[in-house]
Amino acid sequence: MKFLCLAYGDEEGWNALSDDEQREVLAEDEKIRKRGNFMTAVKPEVTTVKNRNGNLEVTGDSAGQGQLPLAGFSIIEAESVDEVASMVSNTPCPRANGYIEIRPFWNFHDDGP
Repeated sequence: MKFLCLAYGDEEGWNALSDDEQREVLAEDEKIRKRGNFMTAVKPEVTTVKNRNGNLEVTGDSAGQGQLPLAGFSIIEAESVDEVASMVSNTPCPRANGYIEIRPFWNFHDDGP
């Protein structure tokens, strides 16, 4: 099964980690990548596109900004959400006072919406 992981965190949390901790959490990211999963950080710039009744609106504002900005995302293949949670628990955002949302993909061939 595939899962989308949305990582939220900020520079303040990252800077609070020691150099050794930063190396450790980046090594955890690399372990996930070496399993063949896609994982990346994102830049802070955002473009939001809305189409309301044919009226296109493109802005530089986040449509759903929470307490922390989106810092990155990954697509991870695993047997369960628990396996994914274990894999990402020591990556940068959770360790630097951020968090990761894990969302399962729909399998349109088996159980689509």
